[in-house]
Amino acid sequence: MAKGFYISKVVGFVGIFFTLAAVATVIALAVLYAEEKAKKPEPTSTTTSGTSSSISPTITTPQTSDEPWTKYRLPDTFKPYHYDVRLKTDLQRNSQGLYVFYGKSEAFFTCVKATNLVIIHSNKLNFTTDPKALLKDSAGNNLTVSQIHEVPLTQYLVLHAANSLEVNKNYSVYTEFVGELADDLAGFYRSEYVEDGETKIIATTQMQATDARKAFPCFDEPAMKATFSIIIVHNPEYVALSNMNAISQVNITEDEQTWTETAFAKTVKMPTYLVAFIISQFKAIGDPGNSTTVGVQIWGRGKAILDENQGEYGLNITKPILDFFEEYYQIPYPLPKSDQVAIPDFGAGAMENWGLVLYRETALLYDNQVSSISNKERVAEVVAHELAHQWFGNLVTIRWWNDLWLNEGFASYVEYLGVDKAEPNWNIKDLTVLYDVFRVMAVDALASSHPLTSNEEEVNTPAEISELFDSITYNKGASVIRMLSFFLTEGLFVKGLSTYLKAFEYDNSVYSDLWEHLQAAVDAAETPLGLPQSVSRIMDTWVLQMGFPVVTIDTTTGVVTQKHFLLDPESVVTRPSPFNYIWTVPITFTKNTSPGNYWLQAASETNDNFRTVANEWLLANINVTGYYRVNYDDGNWNKLIGQLESDHLNIPVINRAQIIDDAFNLARALHVTTTRALDTTRYLSKDFEYMPWQAAMNSLSFLTQMFDRSEVYGPMRVSTLSGL
Repeated sequence: MAKGFYISKVVGFVGIFFTLAAVATVIALAVLYAEEKAKKPEPTSTTTSGTSSSISPTITTPQTSDEPWTKYRLPDTFKPYHYDVRLKTDLQRNSQGLYVFYGKSEAFFTCVKATNLVIIHSNKLNFTTDPKALLKDSAGNNLTVSQIHEVPLTQYLVLHAANSLEVNKNYSVYTEFVGELADDLAGFYRSEYVEDGETKIIATTQMQATDARKAFPCFDEPAMKATFSIIIVHNPEYVALSNMNAISQVNITEDEQTWTETAFAKTVKMPTYLVAFIISQFKAIGDPGNSTTVGVQIWGRGKAILDENQGEYGLNITKPILDFFEEYYQIPYPLPKSDQVAIPDFGAGAMENWGLVLYRETALLYDNQVSSISNKERVAEVVAHELAHQWFGNLVTIRWWNDLWLNEGFASYVEYLGVDKAEPNWNIKDLTVLYDVFRVMAVDALASSHPLTSNEEEVNTPAEISELFDSITYNKGASVIRMLSFFLTEGLFVKGLSTYLKAFEYDNSVYSDLWEHLQAAVDAAETPLGLPQSVSRIMDTWVLQMGFPVVTIDTTTGVVTQKHFLLDPESVVTRPSPFNYIWTVPITFTKNTSPGNYWLQAASETNDNFRTVANEWLLANINVTGYYRVNYDDGNWNKLIGQLESDHLNIPVINRAQIIDDAFNLARALHVTTTRALDTTRYLSKDFEYMPWQAAMNSLSFLTQMFDRSEVYGPMRVSTLSGL
């Protein structure tokens, strides 16, 4: 029988059901659009200074490869500077059985290159006026538009102006629309939860990376920063939150219904992906703040917040972490408040919206009665991560998503510094080696890995952007930035970081801008750092090529080599490297108790400092500050294992974990024997620290998976357990 694709009857019926439901949704939205359109007068023209001009029908234009609207990147013709956005929803099903929201939006922008095309993002919004949009000049006069069309593939609304827009003049696009408040966890969406047997609904947002366009038409790219004036119209029994504090709240009557209209203060300049708003019946604890103090509140389900005190821990750590980052970045927190909100249905772990940080409930709420210590640690780490973004990512934003690693990698590194401030007894900073370095090395050692950054041209579509939110971006980014901080020294690193943030505040940058400011800090240092190359040249070897090296040290000859480490030594790497997979490696080492440093810049070098004598052992990559694995000659391996068995405390705890993790991964890659790897665990019965044990458990679990159905599994398990 030929290959085919088969599904069960149950799956088939389910597929049919959802297909019919999707069709019904489209039909219902079309009916709703017609109803809204019927409420509006139907102008047949737009005017410019009193001159009438006919409007061509608004249509969906088929794609042709040469037109600007067929490209996923916006043209560089406009620079937005402000949005007025008014959104209304009562969180009730309408006559078609849908949850919807109604919007009015005006996007203000400056023309920087002459053009007659206005291209703005819009996705799944049904425009309720004819024409679908109005193009206005700075005085508010309507300009003549010859054609308006939507491009679903690239998610654009395109206006063809009759005359070219002038450089350095301001314009705006006004729209009215209706959208579905779906439960898809993207854009402006709805979430449900049950409290005391009653189903409650909230409306919330997740704009990153490309879903602000689902809430209102906008120039939805990170470099298109602007200010936002948000108005939310909602049921009086609900409360509305946004990035800024509410400045007015009045009851109004619309459509024979009483509403509460909540207006918020104008935001600071920020990208569209940070815009956030919530309509809910949530309750809060904390201090709303005043003119001299930053408000910090924890919001969530009333029962969880008020009755079960699940927001108390989050509240207790938020202010100390916020204060720490103010001191660390040497820049005051620029907003009047920082609300932390626990959302029942939230796709990401959390989202750093400026002033309104949203979390999955498990990432913010902590119940002293039932939650574990690991839950508490998770809350602290996520809160610190999101607050770190308030400066690095929000105040200074990447120009395009190909540099996402800089945002997320940096926050993933400094989150441990923030947690250490809130919980100094945890020694949390050491755990980055387990949670980031070791974890991502397993992925980065595959031939299918990718560099931290890439050319802008390689990242275009929403799908390509979404693919970047992976462990390489977060965990490798954190590991490489941690390495950078250590070889620069923390003082110079923070100095360069602070000048970088001040130079690009409320603006955008690329990763090389950070290197320049760090280089300036190095050049101004009173004591020369002795870097072998510029910061940029060193870091490019880690950022522009995938993977990492295994550094092999022969203590009998002093020869040290590096090679691209691959878990499968027979795998073929097809991605080219600008450095031929050679890294500039900062090697830290100690011989028994004598420390040293060395920069490896070639595939193979010789240095007498790597020679040992008699019973002297050498240990490299102290505290795993470098992003590489280490292998040794057999004699040095024997000495290190002997030291672990005789007095393991002479080796730092992080390196005890490193020796185990390196050995097992080197064994998988056939650099050492499996027996050698198992030998590194023989001493563990004497070690009461968490990190070496966790490293061993992670490594042994792989062996268990490999042999659990083989005849050697039983003897192997007995041998392993007896050895421990």
